[in-house]
Amino acid sequence: MSDNEIGAFLRARREALSPAEVGLPAGPRRRTPGLRRAELAMLAGISVEYLARLEQGRDRNPSAQVLGALSDALRLPVDARVHLRRLSKLQGHGHMCQAAPPPSRQVRPAVRALLDRLGSTPAAVVNMLGEIVAHTEGYERLAGPLGILDGDPPSLLRFVFTDPRARDAYPDWDVVADQLVAAMAYGVSLGDPHTADLARELTVTAGAPFSDRLTAGGLLRSRSGTERVVHPEAGELRLSYEVLELAETDAQHVLVHLPADEASSAALDRLVGRRPGTLRAVGS
Repeated sequence: MSDNEIGAFLRARREALSPAEVGLPAGPRRRTPGLRRAELAMLAGISVEYLARLEQGRDRNPSAQVLGALSDALRLPVDARVHLRRLSKLQGHGHMCQAAPPPSRQVRPAVRALLDRLGSTPAAVVNMLGEIVAHTEGYERLAGPLGILDGDPPSLLRFVFTDPRARDAYPDWDVVADQLVAAMAYGVSLGDPHTADLARELTVTAGAPFSDRLTAGGLLRSRSGTERVVHPEAGELRLSYEVLELAETDAQHVLVHLPADEASSAALDRLVGRRPGTLRAVGS
């Protein structure tokens, strides 16, 4: 690794992006390939002088907000955003020590027994970072085809904010995103370093759709509600959800999905392989 990986990366991506790709006129006498430094600075909302310092390696510790804004302005795909995040950790944050233990990915035996009892009901244990650490067979049949379980470990936050399939899966994507950030903001407010580190990561990899929500504040987490899911096998489902908090020392909760109407009840029964009417609609 050179001593200015971030600067070299930003300059290469700037020079590879044409003005037309970001809605700017090409103009006459362009002596530089791609965007001018001033154009990128304008798009990202930072000063030309600061961008020059980054590209020249005179500033080696840009904030996650700056990297997120530059990622948005450069139209970076998710893999490039992840790479930029890794460069920033290696170059600027690699020395940071995480004193607090990470949120547990272990599930107590009694909680696992509860999931076993739920069987084909879609339910999952989620930790403080939004990671799915255990789930029922029913949840796998619901969430697996959507792509939610593809991560290592599976992460609701990373799926919703960085996987393009999420916007197809959730017609009311904005509402789902609000709820996930509201839950995450609690951990950030407690000063948990691992939650803060994930927030910095998503500020870079997801950009404004995540960072604007986190900085705006005022989002309230709902522990019950209804959401729409478009499933490749079952079609559109209306699902009621309940968030069941576990012991405080677990820093985990159980997320349970139930059908919110008769049509969703029948479709969910077919999806999870249960006898019709077993997963009855809420309130029926």
